[in-house]
Amino acid sequence: MSDSNTTNFRNPSTFILLGIPGLEAAYIWISIPFCAMYAIAVLGNFTILFIIKRDPSLHGPMFYFLCMLAVTDLVMSTSTVPKMLSIFWFNSREISFSSCLTQMYFIHCFSAMESGILVAMAFDRYVAICHPLRHSIILTNSVVAKIGLAVVLRSGINTLPYPFLARRWPYCRTNIIPHFCCGHMAVVNLACADIRISSYYGLFDLLSVIGMDVFFIAVSYTLILRAIFRLPTKDARLKTFGTCISHLCAISSLYIPDFFSSLTHRFGHNVPRHFLVLIASVYLLVPPMIHPIIYGVRTTQIRGRLLQLFIS
Repeated sequence: MSDSNTTNFRNPSTFILLGIPGLEAAYIWISIPFCAMYAIAVLGNFTILFIIKRDPSLHGPMFYFLCMLAVTDLVMSTSTVPKMLSIFWFNSREISFSSCLTQMYFIHCFSAMESGILVAMAFDRYVAICHPLRHSIILTNSVVAKIGLAVVLRSGINTLPYPFLARRWPYCRTNIIPHFCCGHMAVVNLACADIRISSYYGLFDLLSVIGMDVFFIAVSYTLILRAIFRLPTKDARLKTFGTCISHLCAISSLYIPDFFSSLTHRFGHNVPRHFLVLIASVYLLVPPMIHPIIYGVRTTQIRGRLLQLFIS
């Protein structure tokens, strides 16, 4: 390793991304499923956007939120996966300091944005099931636009401290990041300073934003389940609950890896490094891939338009 990676400096001109430490010999094999998942995510989300844009009958609140989710998935996966694959295929490990901070911002901003969109979709399900006659009155296009703007502003503002805090620390030991992307904790752990502010803010952001979103989703589904159990027949209950399955799968695919990855990075000091990185890859790759599959299969309108597209 060159001396430039270990000499004293405050802000390095570049960072070196190691990829998945300890699994270098298997990079080609690992890249195959990762590349396949990214291709499915890009193709699937663009297909969702194309179908909804093309069909005026799908221009409603649920599908607007689904478009927001698709755009968020595309940005979040594209901000990390191409660089990851370039490490696996071409050993292209360098990333500039500014690019690293930009990637950090995009990862955390669009992750929080995705969480906010899932809350909006939970609210849409609540109104559709508990107040079906008032759905079009409550969730007008203007209200949907305001909800979308609020989600974007909240995510953008809450994420701003991440790169600013990372920039202020001195990096005097090494510029080697044992990861395939510039996650907040992966970067600030390299600093030769007391980084408790960064760590505490990251934990605060996780618990206040994601925790609050999970709380609102839980409240929405408590009210939804109460309304479902009041329906007169079992068939009606199953049919109504079936409209929520897609959203519940999307919630699980995002929050379970997110919480596990965030907490193990902070407290899992004895967990193997390659396991932590693989969990992070699941969090960044699986939701963008699985969302279009879930909604394409489970949503009758999209499934019907998709079949028409292939048949015609």
